[in-house]
Amino acid sequence: MLVLASYASFPENDDKIEVGIDEQLGSNIPLDVHFTDADGNDIVLGNLFKDTKAVVLSFVYYRCPGICSPLLFEIADVANKSDLDIGYDYRIVTISMDDRETPKIAAEKRKGFLEGFDKKLPEHAWTFLTGDSINIRKVSNAAGFYFKREGDQFRHSGAFIFIDNDGKICRYLFPGYTNKSGFSILPFDFKMAVLEATKGKETPTIAQVLQFCFKYDPSGDRYVMDVTRVSGAIIVLFAVGFFLFIKFKPKKEFKKRR
Repeated sequence: MLVLASYASFPENDDKIEVGIDEQLGSNIPLDVHFTDADGNDIVLGNLFKDTKAVVLSFVYYRCPGICSPLLFEIADVANKSDLDIGYDYRIVTISMDDRETPKIAAEKRKGFLEGFDKKLPEHAWTFLTGDSINIRKVSNAAGFYFKREGDQFRHSGAFIFIDNDGKICRYLFPGYTNKSGFSILPFDFKMAVLEATKGKETPTIAQVLQFCFKYDPSGDRYVMDVTRVSGAIIVLFAVGFFLFIKFKPKKEFKKRR
């Protein structure tokens, strides 16, 4: 019963994913959709892919009390330290998943992040977008990023999606997390993800620890290990291993013991 209950927490197929990330490597996001930038300008998404070699896309909501701001602070820190030329080698595009958020809210968020850069950025280096629910879902679904509204907040995962300038998804990068250091992205991983996207190279993700193992604890204002999910995964792995051991163990050994 424990095994079955644990297994039920995993989606059996892509159609049943409600909250999480289903990697769509090689697929294209729609570039003809319209959004509004932090200055109130109407933006066709495809125009943000021009004059750059790659785009780092993220989905957040600007008033998020959870992982959104820490994730953006981490990508800002890595971009600030990187020897890649932001605005030329790549640009960052952030889309709010909350259709109720306004350009004014996006502008306040943009100001806070851009002030932390040591180097001067071109205006188009990092774009903060808002939009209607239809266009948000068109892009997020195409990217395999699934989220769910719960009152004024959203349940969602955290990742950065690296896309070439034709709109093809090349890689997903999931920041690591520790209680001591918070979120972290290795500069080498970031640089390689950008360079691979500039070449249109698709790279599968080796590990997706963040979206599965951690959840936000609002009372303690921190991230904690999701013990239920992790223990469920361990039980499933143990059950599969035990089944394989019994199935493939030579029958002669059982006869001798009798």
